[in-house]
Amino acid sequence: MDYVSALVPPVVMAVFFIGLIVTIVKTQGGANKSKEDAVVDAALARAESGRQASPDAKA
Repeated sequence: MDYVSALVPPVVMAVFFIGLIVTIVKTQGGANKSKEDAVVDAALARAESGRQASPDAKA
């Protein structure tokens, strides 16, 4: 029975990891993709404009 108790934790972790990967893949794209992309683009634009606006920033 020692081999069963030795194999259970890796098997359980593998099952949860596979479930996580499947969930991540399923939620990529879809209806919210354009909304998520717009949020990221706005954040990047805000960060870039802040960097250009400060005169003491070193490139």
